[in-house]
Amino acid sequence: MNQFYPNHRKIVNDPVYGFVTIPGDFLFSLIEHPLFQRLRRIRQLGLTAFVYPGALHTRFHHALGAMHLMMEAIETLRMKGSIITEKEAEATLAAILLHDIGHGPYSHSLEHSIVTGMSHEVLSSFLMQRLNKEFEGRLELAISIFSNNYHKKFLHQLVSSQLDMDRLDYLKRDSFYTGVSEGVINTDRLIKMLIVKDDELMVEAKGIYSIEKFIVARRLMYWQVYYHKTVVGAENMMINILNRAKYLVSKGDDLFASPALKFFLKNSFTEADFIENQELIEQFALLDDYDIFSSIKVWVNHPDTIISFLANGLVNRKLMRTELSNTPFTAEEIDLLKQKISMKLMINDENDTMFLFSQGEITNNAYIPEHDKINILNKDGSVIDVTDSSDQLNVSILTKSVTKHFLSYPKEINRYKE
Repeated sequence: MNQFYPNHRKIVNDPVYGFVTIPGDFLFSLIEHPLFQRLRRIRQLGLTAFVYPGALHTRFHHALGAMHLMMEAIETLRMKGSIITEKEAEATLAAILLHDIGHGPYSHSLEHSIVTGMSHEVLSSFLMQRLNKEFEGRLELAISIFSNNYHKKFLHQLVSSQLDMDRLDYLKRDSFYTGVSEGVINTDRLIKMLIVKDDELMVEAKGIYSIEKFIVARRLMYWQVYYHKTVVGAENMMINILNRAKYLVSKGDDLFASPALKFFLKNSFTEADFIENQELIEQFALLDDYDIFSSIKVWVNHPDTIISFLANGLVNRKLMRTELSNTPFTAEEIDLLKQKISMKLMINDENDTMFLFSQGEITNNAYIPEHDKINILNKDGSVIDVTDSSDQLNVSILTKSVTKHFLSYPKEINRYKE
């Protein structure tokens, strides 16, 4: 049986919210667990510090911040008449505390690279089940809320929705650490405006302008921070490094890597494998940012010119040039780029060229009412979607998805010069 740490009202000094209280022995025991402490070694914004040097905060910071906001939300809803028992409150706090526990190294950058086709939400679920066994079923209710299987649906909405405590914290926190003031939101005001009607989380009508600001901030943060073209280029550069490492290992190269990383470089696992072999989640939990970057530092001097070129570029911030376009890049443009890369960098094998450029698309969805609405509760008891309630034209415009196409390649290449 897991022994709970004596709490004595632990307090953490958070640079965003000030003093944050950890409410209870069980939640403190979760925080002290090695699986949660691992989040100290995973950056919240991956490689964004290449653009915004202050963006060095971790998933650990974010999880504690989201828990703090959840405490405030529960208090607000209770004051407005919502029945939330002590067990439900503890379980909801545990769910938000552990919602990101399945993030791998560099978070979204390598989400589908280390483990094939698995999101961090699925991996979080596996790790929560792992913790539930250790804590002898104490996380059953938290897992039910996290998975949206509990009868009080508004509790799941607090954990995962378009106005959840996860989003409120990461917008405010990421804005703070990057210095991008466009992302600043008033979390106090937003939370104080929350209310539950018919088991659905919604916002009081007087909070409409705070919601508008939240949606606009989310859109701006995606373009200025999360989808900044240099960040996109750096992240895809790291993906190519890892793919090249996997390729070399498959060819018999005894590539330097930590034991945990080497295990995943040698093997490809799917969700079915994790379900069948529960030991895999233990191996995954050994990985963090340090495994990846310490290995890349060594690969700078690897005899393979491609992985050496890419690793040197990432370690010393000699990043790829990245272009964004409103239209897809043509096959002719891609073929010409591949030829220039091969000639300039003296690459003989066409397959090797594929590791030296990236193409794809990024989509900015600030608010998607088709998936999960942010509803406004009017004084007369009527409920209306925020886009219909708002008198600001820009909110309805922001419901439209905007997709941009990117192309990333070595700066030594001039795409526009013959």
